[in-house]
Amino acid sequence: MDTKKYASCIETVRPVRDALDILSGKWKLPIIISVSVGNERFTDIQGSIPGITPKVLAKELKELEQNKLISRMVTADYPVKITYKPEPYADTLTPIIYALKEWGENHRKKVFGNS
Repeated sequence: MDTKKYASCIETVRPVRDALDILSGKWKLPIIISVSVGNERFTDIQGSIPGITPKVLAKELKELEQNKLISRMVTADYPVKITYKPEPYADTLTPIIYALKEWGENHRKKVFGNS
């Protein structure tokens, strides 16, 4: 076994795995995108992501908050107003999201043609 190649692979795989643990799944990136484009209220976020249920959205928002990608603000009005905002740290995902978007568009063309 070539220990240099093994070490190099591990050095790449570990942080990629860490990133995927935070961002993987069907809903995390769509939620980050939704909040980042200005959807602040729970119902607005839910409405911007077809197919997401309120239960799943609540769970995913909580996980994104724990990972410091979004913040939840409670305004003590009547009725209580809850809003979500992207943390500045979420901006570090912008180039990754655009790279995934471009790759996805290119992949779709490669697999399905230019339709």
